[in-house]
Amino acid sequence: MRAAVLHEIGQDKLEVLDDVEAVGFGPGRVRVRVRAAGLCHSDLSAMAGVLPQPAPFVPGHEGAGEILEVGEGVSNLKPGDRVVVCWLPACGACPACRRGQTELCLAGFMNAGTPNFKRPGGDVFGMAGTGTYTEEVVADAGCAVPIPDDVPFDIAALIGCGVTTGLGAALNTADVEAGSSVAVIGCGGVGISAIQGARLKGAAEIVAVDPVASRREAALEFGATRAVAPDELPDAKQQVTAGEGFDYVFEVVGKSATARTAYDNTRRGGTLVVVGAGAMDDLLQLNMFELFFDEKRILPSLYGGGDVLRSYERTIALWRAGRVDLEGLITHRVPLSEINEALDQMRTGTSLRTCIEI
Repeated sequence: MRAAVLHEIGQDKLEVLDDVEAVGFGPGRVRVRVRAAGLCHSDLSAMAGVLPQPAPFVPGHEGAGEILEVGEGVSNLKPGDRVVVCWLPACGACPACRRGQTELCLAGFMNAGTPNFKRPGGDVFGMAGTGTYTEEVVADAGCAVPIPDDVPFDIAALIGCGVTTGLGAALNTADVEAGSSVAVIGCGGVGISAIQGARLKGAAEIVAVDPVASRREAALEFGATRAVAPDELPDAKQQVTAGEGFDYVFEVVGKSATARTAYDNTRRGGTLVVVGAGAMDDLLQLNMFELFFDEKRILPSLYGGGDVLRSYERTIALWRAGRVDLEGLITHRVPLSEINEALDQMRTGTSLRTCIEI
């Protein structure tokens, strides 16, 4: 079967091969025919080594498709079922799951160390234990979440990560208060989803911050009340908050520099929400006096900071009701053979989300 493979960490191009085989099928596992995959910046981060991932590997963790086969013991799925790929399934038994913090379950992360594929030359891993830039993937049954028949595969793919992460950051982690002021730093697919979440919660002012003009324009269409380049943020802070700072600032880049900017633009007693996935050696510096004196809340948000399955259901309900725009997030569609062109679109910021049609 065909799959896009990164041979070594640090390479910036994928090779689309036709000699890849999905492996690991057995009890508790499923085979999924991938129909659509979304490009997420975390894929670029894994390719670059910012996020830990063994190589060679098939990137991609946003995906949707159909069940081809179910292993022994899988009772909630059957061949032909439409599913969204969940890269962080909850085991239901660990301490985090028992506390109701299923997004902190480590079972899914452990899957990343087990090869999902093989080639004549050896084993190939799948990103985050999945790997959706491929025609088929074998994964734990918990990674395949059934979706209703009226949800298109491209929409379902986005729900698998970016939309859930961005919406959840506003709805779950921050629980944005109606009438508040919000700034979102980084307006790709996840940032735009955070903007939509803040709009849903009734934020009065939503300032989108991004260096790419096309993304700023898109942010206004999705609910931002104004959009500025990074060097214009101080003026926006003055105009919107009289210099006090925003009630909520979402950092959706994953860099210490933007996290520091986000902190500085959060009002005293306000909330900084860290959504971007950054590197382990990129350290954020805060002094102990400002931490104490400013009383700003710093809230990391992993995968939307809530129960993933409930978040999927909520997103589908909001999409059906026309309360969130998911179709508009897909700015480009390409076949798997053009995956490298799609990666370049994401690197340059010309796309919000690109759908890989497989």
